[in-house]
Amino acid sequence: MPLPPNVYDAEPIPEAARAEIDRMLQSGDLFRYTAPENAPVTLLERDFAEVMGTRYALAVSSCSAALFLSLKALDLPRDTRVLIPAFTFAAVPSSVVHADCIPVLCEVGNDYRVDLADFEAKLDGVQAVIISHMRGHTSDMDAIMALCEARGIPVIEDAAHSLGTTWNGRRIGTIGRVGCFSFQSYKLVNAGEGGILVTDDADLVARAVIMSGAYEHNWSKHHTDADLDAAFARWQNRLPLYNLRMSNLSAAIIRPQLAEIPRRVTDGRANHDHVAARLDASPWMQVPRPLPPERRAPDSIQFNLVGLSDADSRAFAAAASARGIKVQVFGMSADNARAFWNWRFLPEDPGDLPQTRAMLMRACDVRLPARLTRPELDLIADALIAAAQDVMGQPRAYGT
Repeated sequence: MPLPPNVYDAEPIPEAARAEIDRMLQSGDLFRYTAPENAPVTLLERDFAEVMGTRYALAVSSCSAALFLSLKALDLPRDTRVLIPAFTFAAVPSSVVHADCIPVLCEVGNDYRVDLADFEAKLDGVQAVIISHMRGHTSDMDAIMALCEARGIPVIEDAAHSLGTTWNGRRIGTIGRVGCFSFQSYKLVNAGEGGILVTDDADLVARAVIMSGAYEHNWSKHHTDADLDAAFARWQNRLPLYNLRMSNLSAAIIRPQLAEIPRRVTDGRANHDHVAARLDASPWMQVPRPLPPERRAPDSIQFNLVGLSDADSRAFAAAASARGIKVQVFGMSADNARAFWNWRFLPEDPGDLPQTRAMLMRACDVRLPARLTRPELDLIADALIAAAQDVMGQPRAYGT
């Protein structure tokens, strides 16, 4: 019997990155502001903004740092209420708390997307919104932007899982006021850690650049234009420094991978759709469909268990694990950072959120990196289907 694939290793780092890393190791020049211009981090920002079609990009230490700086760059007063989906990673409410704001959680449906009725009901009490495209599932951005723009509420997109995803042809992360991406090892582009924010707003990015750690006049070593220069002059010495910079080493690892994004998106989508079709044939599993305007870039698959009790769901995860496939049932994994009831650092009780809670108790997550082969994908699908049959029995044919 073939061994299950390793779904945690990423693709090899391109050879071009290795050559640049060796050059930097020889010089010891890892700090983004040592060179007078065109440091590797600055070049990454230029290249990433070009890929995304935005005016500006700022590379930082993590996507969490990008979210935090986005909130601080909006110049929100202390205790501003920020609306976020109740299904996201703990780093998102954490970034809100770090920014001296208060997270407000809205319900999420069985398709892992924002419940628009609850979103609208809570919108009048908040001053900013973070939309997490959790695990790459895009909420209805047309409806969300219309509701927020009518109230003058800025939208930050947490696109950590959505590099390469489009909505009505627009790149996710470029629809809101600012978009934030991750280069953590399990993301489409891997630097171990790292993040980047993109925006067309010169004043916002100038504030973020300074607060990221551009002390004195180091902001001049970023790619600038007249609008940005004026904004830097406005904010010089007027903002605290949080020192969330990216190092040249990380940028050297990331830059050569940007050219790989289209292939990884295509392969990841094909992998996901193949496994989804297999799982949907089981009566015990259901994979939510993409929304019509959405073209996803998945590197994992999420599916809901159908007709299983709590005990059955735990038994399913155990049966899959026995076959070498790790399944995370979000609401049942101990201290899961994606289960909102484990966010005990929240300054306010988020409420019960029964719709999101029920979804999390049956929502499953399995990694599917783009590098997997078709036989490896079939092995994963076979193991999941067999695990469900172990617990629930063979499905009966129609009429029997």
